[in-house]
Amino acid sequence: MNDLDPLSSFAALLTDRGRALLDEVRDTEPAQELAVATRLRREHPVGLVSAALGQARLRQRAVAKFGAADAGRMYFTPNGVEQSTRASVAAYRARRFQELGVRSVADLCCGIGGDAIALARAGIPVLAVDRDPLTAAVARANAEALGLGELFEVREADVTEVETAAYDAVFVDPARRGGRGRVFDPEAYSPPLSWAVRTALEAPLAALKIAPGIPHETVPAEAGAEWISDSGDVKEAVLWFGTGEAGSVRATLLPGPRTLVGRGLPDPQVRPLGRYLYEPDGAVVRAHLVAEVAEELDGGGLVDETIAYVTADSLKATPYATAYEITDQLPFGVKKLKALLRERGVGVLTVKKRGSAVEPEELRRKVKPQGPNSATVFLTRVKGAPTMLLGHPAPA
Repeated sequence: MNDLDPLSSFAALLTDRGRALLDEVRDTEPAQELAVATRLRREHPVGLVSAALGQARLRQRAVAKFGAADAGRMYFTPNGVEQSTRASVAAYRARRFQELGVRSVADLCCGIGGDAIALARAGIPVLAVDRDPLTAAVARANAEALGLGELFEVREADVTEVETAAYDAVFVDPARRGGRGRVFDPEAYSPPLSWAVRTALEAPLAALKIAPGIPHETVPAEAGAEWISDSGDVKEAVLWFGTGEAGSVRATLLPGPRTLVGRGLPDPQVRPLGRYLYEPDGAVVRAHLVAEVAEELDGGGLVDETIAYVTADSLKATPYATAYEITDQLPFGVKKLKALLRERGVGVLTVKKRGSAVEPEELRRKVKPQGPNSATVFLTRVKGAPTMLLGHPAPA
């Protein structure tokens, strides 16, 4: 089987012999692969050994998205690991479909089945469609491996030719990577965003997964837009159709979930730096809801009209931003910062930046922090001037 195509190689992994080999190489470390492969090739076909080791490597990478229990049973492709939805985000979206009364979903461009798995686990029957034969085969294997076959039908087809009228909702996750990497033009998605929007408008309810950097002006008037972060990292944006929330904007933070809904507030005023600096969550920033965070604070305002840092004189808990107590404000200068850090005995330095071209690692290398204490430095602008703000996380 040395010359088998990827689909045949994957099919070999689903045989009893393939599954046994996968179990055997499950915990193989990268440094051990050559020795393990050499040993196993004495008893197994070369292609099967390579496929098993490659799958074990993908499963190890997938733990961060799917958790060890699921990743250890699932199957992946390299693109599938990279592009699949994180399990926590998929579970959140499935719950939202459930709360909206959805009883069946057509998952178009399903990939290796991450979202379909979450929908099926929420008790929602799902048709998962992908045109790539290997990807569809992997999704089908995942449905079986996780015991979801009865709720999870996989179809190998071009999504533009699939009839979805029988389903309560449509979910579309267009491919946003091409041969040269990420695709930033929504019309270069596969299929294009315009097709996905037309399909969504024809469905009773729909959700379209898009890149979080999509310009707000390209969001269709008929859609509500939601930006989602998980543990502080922005993961995606979703356009919702048919929910009765056309034109709405929201930021959802996981775990939680905690959702901040836009109220159309004007940009906050710029004010003098207060005792506390608030760093809004990335989903809040992407959703343009910094004003909603500032309004929650007593006298909250921006440190600069172009920077998404909020400042206030008093500490107030908010789930949508991380608060820091600021101890020093200095004009930007490496020598000044190095001297201050030496004076404070700072050996652990966290560097954050907005509106600065300086790279954190470069700055850390130049100041060479040493000592028993820790601090956070913000490289930013205050009223247009390059500034360094030194502080530490405020008490929760």
